[in-house]
This record gives sequence, C-alpha cells and structure tokens, in this order.
Amino acid sequence: MRTVAVPPRQRSLSSNGSCAPFPDRGHVSLSRRTLLTAAGLGALGACTSNNSSKSHSSDVPTTSPATPKNRLSSPAVSREEIIARYGDIAPTEWGINLPGVTTRLPTTEKVVALTFDACSGANGSGYDETLVNVLRKHQVPATLFLNNRWVAANLEMFRRLATDSLFEVGNHGTAHRPLSVSGRSAYGIAGTRDAGEVFDEVATNHIKLTQLLGQPPRFFRPGTAHCDNVATRIAADLGEQLVNFDINGDAGATFTAVQVEQAVLKARPGSIVIGHMNQPTSGTAQGIDAAIPQLTSSGFRFVQLSKYLP
Repeated sequence: MRTVAVPPRQRSLSSNGSCAPFPDRGHVSLSRRTLLTAAGLGALGACTSNNSSKSHSSDVPTTSPATPKNRLSSPAVSREEIIARYGDIAPTEWGINLPGVTTRLPTTEKVVALTFDACSGANGSGYDETLVNVLRKHQVPATLFLNNRWVAANLEMFRRLATDSLFEVGNHGTAHRPLSVSGRSAYGIAGTRDAGEVFDEVATNHIKLTQLLGQPPRFFRPGTAHCDNVATRIAADLGEQLVNFDINGDAGATFTAVQVEQAVLKARPGSIVIGHMNQPTSGTAQGIDAAIPQLTSSGFRFVQLSKYLP
C-alpha cells in the first residue's frame, strides 16, 4: 500500500521511521518509575485499558523468564516526555509501509514469518483454536500480536500460548486504534489523536504483557496496521519495533479458505504474512493448513520474527 503525504501543520518531521478505537479515551499517565517497574524491576500495579479492564497481580505467572538486560529499561520514558518531544510535530506520511516499519525479514533465505493478530473489541474477541492446532500439527512457529482486551477476555488461552515455544507474543495495542498524532482514521476507525494517546495505545498494553510474560514484548503492530511517521518514532522511543507485512493472508479474516491459501502461497523469501486468530469462523485456519505443506515442499521454512529481527 502506498504511503500518503500529509501536509505539515506545525514544525515538520523528516521521514524516518504503526489499531479499532472506542469512545472512552481516558489518558493513562504512566511515570518513568511505573514503566521501569513494568519491565521487571519491582512490583507492578494494575493497568487500566480504555474499557477499564484491570490486570491484577494474580495474573502474573509464579515463575517468569528473566528479562533480557538490554531491554530492561527500553520503555523508560514517561508520557510527559513523549508529549514534550512530539506534541508540536505534524506528521508528513501515513500508511502501512513507512520508514521505521518492518514489512519483510532482512534475508534472502527461503523463510516466511507467519503472524496472527488478535484484535478484540468490535473486531471480535474469539479464539481460533483450530488455527492454533493447525500450527501445532505442522510444528510451525508464529508471532502472535495480542490486543489488551483480547488478553483480558482470553486469559487462560493466553497463558497456554505464552508457554508454548512455538509462539512469541507481540503488542497489538491497548484499544486497537490506528497510530496517529492527529486522529487520522483507517477503514472508518478513528486513530489516536495526539502524542499522549499514542503513548497510551502502545505503553499500556506493553506493561500488561510485560507483567504477564515476565519480559517486555519486542514488536508492535497497530490496529488496522496504519500509522504516521511521528507515531513510529514514539513507538521506537518506547522500545518496540513496528512490524507490518508484505503478504495480506486473510484480509482481516474475510477471505475464504481458498483465498487464504492462494494469498499465503505468494510468499517470497523473507515474507511476513498477516492473518487473524480472533475469528474462529473465518477461512484462515483451513487456508493456512493447505498452504503450509506446499510452501514446505518448495523449500520454505517458517520462523518467528525474533529469529531475524534485532
């Protein structure tokens, strides 16, 4: 998808450098100390999402993997600091493929990364167990981008997925909104309205996932996958790498099984495929089941994002 130039309003931001909203947009003010605590440096309090769902200490696994030391303080920047840095900067680009957003793995090897979004909210909080079982049957690893409210609605399933080495967990936002500093929408879905709301969308779920996983998520995908080039920098400052895709595997879980199969078979070396795991009645599971053996027989391997992204 092409990026769309956005006329600058105030001081401009050079090109460098990602989603469904709900009307209750209360700010979540998170201090530097809170963010450091969330990264594993002490006790973490409850986080509140846009619909006031809370995460309690009982949600935290009794044993947690150690947080990698190079990512201990990656989100150690406050909401106020983000607003000070970016509050008066106008975006100049908008889309799903911007500088600073990864859409392909940096390799020529015949590898494909399957990624699946769990969107929640108006986009459904279901769990496609058939899809997960397909991946397990073929022993295919994947990266799962989980929204804050999907996790709250499927906590037991989340725990099972988080302890399965086939899967790694990415951040799919707090209220699943396009990542914008001007309220720009995608597919009729209003985005975050300013730098502070971008912080809320990324950091609140980052903290929730850090609490549950015992280590911070490395990757972020905005709702609708759309972002502007100011929001990409904010996400980077919060320690998350924005990852989109070059293969749209199920068109938001609207493709038939045959369409999913055909789309995934277009993968090239280094492709990142997007699908959805919150729509169990879609054709995603069946299409993925059909495509995996064909790609494997063509010499492709399936990998998690972390195997090729820093």
